[in-house]
Amino acid sequence: GFLIPYFIMLIAEGMPLLYLELAVGQRMRKGSIGAWKIISPYLCGVGVASVVVSFFLSMYYNVINAWAFWYLFHSFQDPLPWATCPLNSNRTGYEEECETTSSTQYFWYRQTLNISPSLEASGGVQWEQALCLTLAWLVVYLCILRGTESTGKVVYVTASLPYCVLIVYLIRGLTLHGAVNGLIYMFTPKLEQLSNPKAWISAATQIFFSLGLGFGSLIAFASYNEPSNNCERHAIIVSLINSATSIFASIVTFSIYGFKATFNYESCLNKVILLLMNTFDLEEGSLTADNLSEMKDYLMATHPQEYAHLSPQLKNCSLEAELDTAVQGTGLAFIVYSEAIKNMEVPQLYSVLYFIMLLMLGIGSMLGNTAAILTPLTDSRTIATRFSKEVISGAVCFINCVIGLIFTMEAGSYWFDIFNDYAATLSLLLIVLVETIAVCYIYGIRRFEKDLYTMTGRKPNWYWKLMWAFASPLLIISLFIFYLSDYILTGTLQYQAWDATQGQLVTKDYPGYALAMIGLLVASSTTCIPLGALVTFIRKRLKRES
Repeated sequence: GFLIPYFIMLIAEGMPLLYLELAVGQRMRKGSIGAWKIISPYLCGVGVASVVVSFFLSMYYNVINAWAFWYLFHSFQDPLPWATCPLNSNRTGYEEECETTSSTQYFWYRQTLNISPSLEASGGVQWEQALCLTLAWLVVYLCILRGTESTGKVVYVTASLPYCVLIVYLIRGLTLHGAVNGLIYMFTPKLEQLSNPKAWISAATQIFFSLGLGFGSLIAFASYNEPSNNCERHAIIVSLINSATSIFASIVTFSIYGFKATFNYESCLNKVILLLMNTFDLEEGSLTADNLSEMKDYLMATHPQEYAHLSPQLKNCSLEAELDTAVQGTGLAFIVYSEAIKNMEVPQLYSVLYFIMLLMLGIGSMLGNTAAILTPLTDSRTIATRFSKEVISGAVCFINCVIGLIFTMEAGSYWFDIFNDYAATLSLLLIVLVETIAVCYIYGIRRFEKDLYTMTGRKPNWYWKLMWAFASPLLIISLFIFYLSDYILTGTLQYQAWDATQGQLVTKDYPGYALAMIGLLVASSTTCIPLGALVTFIRKRLKRES
């Protein structure tokens, strides 16, 4: 149900827009601001909007690397710290919060985030997380210190190492008990999702984020290409490799997810069987998973009072229910995987491998984000003549690191979710829509076609021109309408807060200042486009009058 919208978005959006951004960067030889200013002075705001979105992304994204460092440092312990619940202060039992939830969730919410009960209770900065964030930014700074030359070398490691780890995890994942259940769940079509606008928005968001469309990083990197570079071939190869990697990683994830769900399901069954055998003094082996439902009916009929007294303690074990409790984002990365890892043989080895892979992916993404910010800054003569690349890179990293301390507070996870949900998605749709309209109808598709022929010796075929001129803009407009209507229908925006007493997430309404922040995040990037055009118009008008 998700793969159909995903592949439609890949063909109609992903490949055409990736080709367009690579070609623009390669032709104009500038970062996002300079490239769009060459196409039209009125479009300088498009580049600024891309830089603002990349800046927002850099502010919060490196926190994921900080968390990965935190888990990596704890992965060398035996047993793993999230494998069991810690003892309480009296050492007479386990921590009450941990007993109401699971050891992996307790380690994530309490020992890693030390999360507050709501957004209003902001709390103080967690110094362990602040140190991990500083380390994450120091690593990024060392990778970008010498510009694209050093970045290119680092990417060889950050891009290739995750494949090695994924192959190891695939072999291990497929040999785990219950892996087949996860794969069946993954590949069983749920076609009713096709009528759900959120499935299409999710597919578009996945394409945008995984290919890096609209952030300006593609234009920045492409500006360093040779003018004769075949960017069409690169757009096709990168898009297909990207999607193949996504599906490959999904197979690995769902095999491990199947193992986790099967393990939880069988543990639930064993607890129910043990409880029934002890209560009704049944013979060893008389009650199994296969005859559990029949024995329940029999015991209910023969011992109605005892069974009624026991029934509140009998959990309804369901493999389907375990598989349906799918999670995404940080929950998948830090809870589900750590839950599965703790039940593997030699868990320390798989934990170290996994969190190194997560770091490589996170650092690789950060290199693209920072390049999208740094390239327009180094393109500026005013800044480049006064400061060296090392100073500019250091200033960007330092500013982001200081602002990023917000996400290491007790309520930092809630602010992370706000930035993750609202800082980029709507803005990217608008940026990419303006980019396609600008190239096709302001710069002119025939002129762009001639530029491509001059660079590569080949003109784009009918597919590319059809997608750029009609299909991609119409699809983005449709998604834009879906996105806005979904917000309107949702009503008050809500978030998931951790309730320590219940040991689970509860839904709460965002306070007024959080809603104002969401509006500011969306407006600060999207308004750059009309403001850029307005400033250019006023400047030209003043020049004429003078």
